[in-house]
Amino acid sequence: MSGPIEELLGMAGPALSQAPGVEPESVEADVEQDLMEMLAEVNGFYAFDAALHVFPVKSSDHMDLVRWNSPTLWRDAYGSLADDLVFFAEDAFGGQFALADAGVVSFDPETGDVEFMASTLDGWAAQVLADCELLTGSPLAQEWQKRFGELPAGARLLPKTPFVLGGEFAINNLFAGDAVKGMRMRGDVALQLRDHPDGSTVVYRVVP
Repeated sequence: MSGPIEELLGMAGPALSQAPGVEPESVEADVEQDLMEMLAEVNGFYAFDAALHVFPVKSSDHMDLVRWNSPTLWRDAYGSLADDLVFFAEDAFGGQFALADAGVVSFDPETGDVEFMASTLDGWAAQVLADCELLTGSPLAQEWQKRFGELPAGARLLPKTPFVLGGEFAINNLFAGDAVKGMRMRGDVALQLRDHPDGSTVVYRVVP
């Protein structure tokens, strides 16, 4: 196990599962092997004041890789935008980290934009360690939890007004919401933005 990954695991909370699991469908063998090796040491975890959430391979108590990558859980809300990716972690706001053919990418839940991060999981871990505040949203996660208490399991800090529609990265624009529902709501926005030119009206509803 590499230095950056070991360092990241040293900052992780307790493992979310002790259960052995099966690997998700492979998209890039080397990167996926590194992910499985990391999860063999700590099978899913939260880090940086729960801002970073890494899914366990398999769990009866927490969302796991297999369920999170199910086609009908939330991915279908993005049409083809989420194709060919294996999502393995998320930031405080539900921004996704995924395995792709090229390595590790980020996935913006509000636009469906995919951005290359690193060719290896080691490189991804190094980036997260070097800039955890930006890449995980830890300052806002810490501030929100000081004010309102710990984030419930399965929840992320969702924007009342999407960031891409002008919502601020601020406490008064955030609420603790179910991660799956948050992805589905923003999938609708992402498809609208993809199919319409700049300046179009976008419908966004927050349902308690």
